[in-house]
Amino acid sequence: MILAIDIGNTNIVVGLYRGRELAGHWRIDSNSDRTVDDYGHLVLYMLERAGAAGQVRGVIIGSVVPILTYVFEKLSRRYFDIAPLVLDGNADLGISYEVDSPPVQIGADRIANAVAVRERYRTDCIVVDMGTATTFDLIASRGAYLGGVIAPGIRTCAEALIHKAAMLPRVEIEAPERIIGRDTRSMMQSGIFFGAICQIDGIVQRLKDEWNTPCKVIATGGFVGMLARHSRQIDTADPNLTLDGLRIAYDFLSPSA
Repeated sequence: MILAIDIGNTNIVVGLYRGRELAGHWRIDSNSDRTVDDYGHLVLYMLERAGAAGQVRGVIIGSVVPILTYVFEKLSRRYFDIAPLVLDGNADLGISYEVDSPPVQIGADRIANAVAVRERYRTDCIVVDMGTATTFDLIASRGAYLGGVIAPGIRTCAEALIHKAAMLPRVEIEAPERIIGRDTRSMMQSGIFFGAICQIDGIVQRLKDEWNTPCKVIATGGFVGMLARHSRQIDTADPNLTLDGLRIAYDFLSPSA
């Protein structure tokens, strides 16, 4: 069995694969204060609950948090006696990067998404990944990464608003029943939520206009369950896209795969 570990700024998603099947997955907090053993015991507990203790034969890590990359590399060696694969832009995955920056500067999550789109969808796509940042990536059907957009995510926007406005309270991020708020809290919820939806729909439309190519819009990320169904632009919600991309990348890169 293979562990695919997607380390983001807010959450770490751990996927357990039996061949191509996602046998289980878990979401835990990203916390740079936690030690290798803190995370190691947590991962072992999750595997025991899944009946998979002692069955991990490979590990791949995709991370945008360097200090946690180090933690999980050590975890893999200490708890599984496995040297993990660490995904970055240097990996030979058959993806061409038609951008101005070096591939190594592209986030591992975005690379994993590109790999998954190429293998699973085989059409021109815009991937909207809804996390700490909301990223928009153009992936051509031939396996080319064409660039995209990085915007603040819904929680990041909410935290900035609360931090900067002294009299505004902290509110739950959730879909309001109506856009017209009747008090401060409902007005904030409406602005935060529908601001995120309009950001997504507006940027996707502008990307479509500029790319001028028929394409499929795929949503993923931690907030996909909350946001995707309210969007007028998203065609498919695929919450496990990044994990699947890591698993596919493992098959490409591992000599024993």
